[in-house]
Parts: sequence; structure tokens; C-alpha cells
Amino acid sequence: MKLHLGCWHRQIPGFVHVDLCDMPHIAHQHRIDQLPFIADNSAELIYCSHAFEYFDRQQAVVVLAEWRRVLAPGGVLRLAVPDFEALIQVYRQTGAIERVLGPLYGRMEIQTASGPECLYHKTCYDERSLSTLLEANGFTQPRLWDWRATEHAGVDDHSQAYFPHMQKDSGILVSLNVEAIKA
Repeated sequence: MKLHLGCWHRQIPGFVHVDLCDMPHIAHQHRIDQLPFIADNSAELIYCSHAFEYFDRQQAVVVLAEWRRVLAPGGVLRLAVPDFEALIQVYRQTGAIERVLGPLYGRMEIQTASGPECLYHKTCYDERSLSTLLEANGFTQPRLWDWRATEHAGVDDHSQAYFPHMQKDSGILVSLNVEAIKA
């Protein structure tokens, strides 16, 4: 089983999709930090693009424990989050804070039982901090991954976010794409 957590409107063939929003391709309309409907050690891959940063540093530890629970031994956790180092580069290049506010703070509106709610990013990462977090929480061999070399390369999501927008050959990749293996 391959899980796509926080998928929103993006559908990857062959993946089980989990998100709070209600769309036809979503198998489980649920929070991504709690996966009670997924058995222990049952997923070979968890893919989460630009949703992990909605959890603060303390919550991230709990989220990783849950994702580690559902991953099979040797399973891969593939994350994409805004790249703090790349965003600093964009800011230094442009001097325009508005170019980095969206990726740094995010903003997603969701409908809850009590009405609309806005979610914002609660932290940011660079390669070292994300790799260290993964290793401290039961994952090994953290490494950068190239979106072009994945089975979901044809799905244009935030793992392919560049500045300037859509300049994938000459721009700055502002997504930090790191994967690690369940120890």
C-alpha cells in the first residue's frame, strides 16, 4: 500500500489518499496525523507534500511516530516541505518579502463541523533540521529525492515548486524533498 497524505485535489494513481477535504478520490476523509484505519506495518510508502509543516516541532514527533507505525519495515517516508534555505535565497535575490510569505506561513481554509477554519504552517525546515528530526524518530538514511525520478512526477504538486514559478529548468527549487527509511 502507498499512502498520499494531505493530498487535497491531487490524485496519484495506485495511492490511497487521505485528507480532511471531501473529494471523490479521497479514500479516507480524516486528519493525517492519526491513521486508525491503517494497520500497523502495512504501507510501503508514505508521501506527504507540503502538509507536514502544519504541525509544530512537538506535534511532528507524534506525527512521525504514527506514520512510522503504519510503515512496513524498510518502508519509505517521502516528505516535501518548504525549503527555508532556498526561501532565504529567493528573498536575498529579490528583496521582496511577499515572495516568501506564502511558502513560509501557508494558509489553507478547511470546512469543519463548526464552520470554516484557517490552518497555517507552524514550523520550517532546512535539510539538516529535517534529517536530524527523522533520524531522532526511528528513520534512517535521510536523503534528498528528485521529483523527476518518482512514480508521482506527473502530478504537479508543491514538491515541484520553483521560483520563478514553473521555471523547473532554471529556477530555484523552493521545496525541500527528503525521504528516509523506517528503521
